[in-house]
This record gives sequence, structure tokens and C-alpha cells, in this order.
Amino acid sequence: MIIDVNGTVLFYEKSGSGPPLILLHGNGEDHHIFDKLSAKLERDFTLYAVDSRNHGQSEKTGDYSYDTMAEDIYGFIEALGLGRAGLIGFSDGAVISLILAMNHGGAVNKMALLGVNLKPDDFTEESYKFIKDTYEETKDPLFKLMLEEPNIEQDAVKGIDIPALVIAAENDIFKPETFTDLAAALPDATLKIMAGHGHDSYIAGQDLLYPDLLSFFK
Repeated sequence: MIIDVNGTVLFYEKSGSGPPLILLHGNGEDHHIFDKLSAKLERDFTLYAVDSRNHGQSEKTGDYSYDTMAEDIYGFIEALGLGRAGLIGFSDGAVISLILAMNHGGAVNKMALLGVNLKPDDFTEESYKFIKDTYEETKDPLFKLMLEEPNIEQDAVKGIDIPALVIAAENDIFKPETFTDLAAALPDATLKIMAGHGHDSYIAGQDLLYPDLLSFFK
């Protein structure tokens, strides 16, 4: 399905029945990373698995900013009349979810933030070097985005009065304190560390989080 919001066209898949739950993928991916998880979550929720602008089957634009992508999702919620929706965001999708909650908290019911960062400085030294080297070689704007954004201050999230589930991999591309500090700053947050996993190994093509997400959103 497609929808025109915030000056761009987004592609999304709708499935299941129940309260609305929006799934937001990471950088360079599309909604299919959630396919295995969606097959279970759709038993209890109406799922909206969205391709962010410049990703998947959504429109390609010159604007790659997280703030704009967050406005896209706010427009999506408003256009479909979803009221207060749940959010599951992975990596870039988690950044978008966090910004949406900061700017339009009334549109968000609960949010699961998987592998989220607040600043480029949150990358481990090795991960940052990889992204920087890749951008210098390819000039891919998606890699440039990660080098420049997001720029969220820790104090800015303290006003988000929305239940949050913060999930991180034990061997994430972001420093461990990124997640512990965020969970401590959010007024109503639970932190879960996925032991033995890397940044996306517990979510891309996996349903490992199904029990935790079902419990959290129900």
C-alpha cells in the first residue's frame, strides 16, 4: 500500500487486527527485516510495516534527515487516523521513534527502541571508522546521515512520558553506556540486553523478541 504524507510517498504493508503497531526499519533496510516477527505480532495487533523515505519502495527524495522522517510517520499516523500508536523501531527506526515521541508524544502509546543512538559519538570507535571509510568511498547519503545525525541531548528525553522498552545487543555498534544512560534518562523505561548478539542479529529475520514485545505492548 502507498500513502502520500509530508510531501512524499511512503510504501507500507498492513496486516493483522487489534491495536495499531508501527514497525520502522534501520538504515539501508526495508520493512522486510520484520517479516518473521510480524507473522506472530499480527495475531494481536494491526501492523503497519513502513519503508522510510529513500528506502525500499518508498519515494526517493533529497531529504535524509531523521527529523523529516519522524514527521513522515506523524503524518502517517494522522492520515490513517490511528490515534495513539505503538512503535517498534530498529536502529534508524528507533531514532525516528524517539524524535517522534519528543515532538508528538500524543501520537505514541508505547515504544520499543532497538539499537538506538542519540549522537554519532555513540558509535564505537571501530564502527564509526567503518561508516566514515564507507562514506568516503561511496558518498552514500545514508552513511553521511549516520556521521552527522542524530543530535539528541540526554536532557531532551527526560520529558518523554511514554512507556519505553530499550533493547541493545551485547556486542552492539554503539557504546554500552548509550543504552544504559538513555534508559536511566527516560521516565518510564525498561532495558534489555541481548546477550551474545550483534547490532541486528536478534531482529533482522528473527522473532526472538516476540515474547518481550507481546508482553510490553499488551
